[in-house]
Amino acid sequence: MDEKKNEKTFEESNADLFDYSMDDAGDPSLDTPIDSVQPDSTGSATEKLNEASENTAVSSEQQPSSGSIEGILPTTNEEEMKKLMQDLDREQAYREHKCWRQWITVIVSIVFVLFQLYATLSGKITAQILRATHLAFVQFLAFLLFPATKKMPKDTLPWYDVLLAFLGAGCWMYIVINFDTLVRRTGNNTVLDIIIGIIGILILFESCRRIVGLPIMIIAGCFIIYAFIGKYIPGFLNHRGYSLQRVVCHLFYNTEGIMGTPIGACSTFIFLFILFGALLEKTGIGQFFIDSCNAIAGGASGGPAKVAVLSSALLGTVSGSSVSNTVGSGSFTIPMMKRLGYKPEFAGAVEASASTGGQLMPPIMGAAAFLMAESIGVPYITIVKAAIIPAVLYFAGIFITVHLEAKKLGLKGLPREQLPRFLPLFLKKGYMLLPLVVIIYFLCAGFTAVFAALMGIVACLLIGLCVSIVDLAKGRKPTFGGKDVLEVMCTAARNIISVAIACGMAGIIIGIVTLTGIGLKLGAGLVSLAHGKLFLTLVLTMIASIILGMGAPTTANYLITSTITAGAIITCLYGVGDVQNVMKLPAHMFAFYFGIIADVTPPVALAAIAGAAIAKAKPMRTAVNATKLAIGAFIIPYMFVYNPQMLMIDASVLTILFISFTALIGMFGISVALEGYGLRNTGILYGTKAAKPAVITLDVIERLLFATAGILCVIPETKSDIIGLSMMALLIVYQLVMKKIIKK
Repeated sequence: MDEKKNEKTFEESNADLFDYSMDDAGDPSLDTPIDSVQPDSTGSATEKLNEASENTAVSSEQQPSSGSIEGILPTTNEEEMKKLMQDLDREQAYREHKCWRQWITVIVSIVFVLFQLYATLSGKITAQILRATHLAFVQFLAFLLFPATKKMPKDTLPWYDVLLAFLGAGCWMYIVINFDTLVRRTGNNTVLDIIIGIIGILILFESCRRIVGLPIMIIAGCFIIYAFIGKYIPGFLNHRGYSLQRVVCHLFYNTEGIMGTPIGACSTFIFLFILFGALLEKTGIGQFFIDSCNAIAGGASGGPAKVAVLSSALLGTVSGSSVSNTVGSGSFTIPMMKRLGYKPEFAGAVEASASTGGQLMPPIMGAAAFLMAESIGVPYITIVKAAIIPAVLYFAGIFITVHLEAKKLGLKGLPREQLPRFLPLFLKKGYMLLPLVVIIYFLCAGFTAVFAALMGIVACLLIGLCVSIVDLAKGRKPTFGGKDVLEVMCTAARNIISVAIACGMAGIIIGIVTLTGIGLKLGAGLVSLAHGKLFLTLVLTMIASIILGMGAPTTANYLITSTITAGAIITCLYGVGDVQNVMKLPAHMFAFYFGIIADVTPPVALAAIAGAAIAKAKPMRTAVNATKLAIGAFIIPYMFVYNPQMLMIDASVLTILFISFTALIGMFGISVALEGYGLRNTGILYGTKAAKPAVITLDVIERLLFATAGILCVIPETKSDIIGLSMMALLIVYQLVMKKIIKK
């Protein structure tokens, strides 16, 4: 049987590729033929599409800016995407104030950002005052911007939210105003101190319910209850008991509670990196990433899916939200994948799994990565270096699976002549990458994350200023102006709210852990449950992380699981005793990875649901496909725990290259096993008239052989690598021979 029969022709694969209608994503169809739109020297077809706007259903208001191929490719309705994000991502369900309410929000946001910059640049504000002021701004904005429920109107501001905003901010300003007095009477707090602390904690719980979600609120509540009733619990969970005054003061006024390490990190470099991300996004780098990925991979087999993988990896350096990444790039890539021939469930899954991995991609990772650096006590650049190989392997696994699916279905790429050309595009817009280059340079040069973030912000502002000067010189409207700076400040202030509240709630949990010692007890219980076996301890940690990740954000998930389980993993690895900070990295990275991958793991899988909504696919099928595509994230953490050299810990260049090579080969084998296609379809009887049971049996056997070879390559041992590589070589030779025989 000729393998060409398993492939569609170019015309069949791409038939009506650009005849995009409401049935696929809710946008009016583009009536202008794609062949009539030719790219200019920078790869942009937008201007010529505008000339044909009389013949298209896209209104002039919807035409994209120059330098983007957005005009020739389908995108989904902006309002529809906004509503989807509000439904799935609590952080996006914020109020849009008008008139005086809008000005209040804007002014408070600007003052908040300016205060943070002053605190960072001057270094004159003590840690507790900085953290308390940070929380005061966060609490005030939380109730101004986020309604009690997502269904409530977004254009009103009830009186009780105003009251909660002032109460929440006032409780933390009480610390700022009376700081010296509170320090002097430590351990002898007054009744007023206790009342203020209780109100502040309760209001933090309410803002958590609105913005972050119920799971972490329930967990934190259980820990507080444990502090009071632990003395009545028999067994290893028993403790001596604590009074209301002790618990409230420990959580509210102490730097081991709400104002602990998480808020400390949030109020310094996390805020600066969020501000940097908002500035970077405003420069239009997201569209530049998509255009560049189209230029690189759009014309390859299954091009749009590969564009989704590459662009999501790059966009992850700007946005730390899996849902936002999925909706942002998915509104562009998912419809294209569907039109090319990918099934809706697969198209949505590709975008969801790739977008979720954005938080794993250096140099700017999810907020939890910054907290990891602070918790372990290592420079952020150490986290960045450690994340490089695992992130590359994760995206390589998705990329390989996407490629094999395209080959299996016989899908072609987009027409090369209608895609941007990379070199002209890079020469015209490559300057957008300079802020990222600046960040990487200063991190690698040994500067602190705070200084690197500040330099990145300065680079963004300078580039925006230079571009605006060029625009004015050419008689154009400035691309980047004062209004854009104000919008960036408001965006950064709004984006920090959910992170700060999650950090505050995690601080409550950590505070109870340090007060009662339950962390060590649970860690010891975990090791005991696993009978001291490292693998079982890792499996239990994985399950706990995934379950927590179904309702808690990545930041809170990492803080909770690392507080309880990282110690258990470290004990299994190195035994009891002092361990170098850098050697704690594998255990913390393990918790970090599984906290993130929960976004595509059923049954919740928020990123997969977002992808399914855009693809008009069944959510659970999309989530299952996303889990299959993200299989690397379930394997890689075990690899670097057993072999920390993968995280560039005490590893030579040659060792790193060998580990990366064998792991990539292993990911290929596992992808073939999952897809049922390598150089050809698996199963020697595939495509013949043999009985179905025989075809399935031989297909399963070949898949198992590929899976075994892949896993052996992935296992970080020389002996297993040799066996795995040998098996993989034999299987590839076998497929090549069968491919030639079938052609004849």
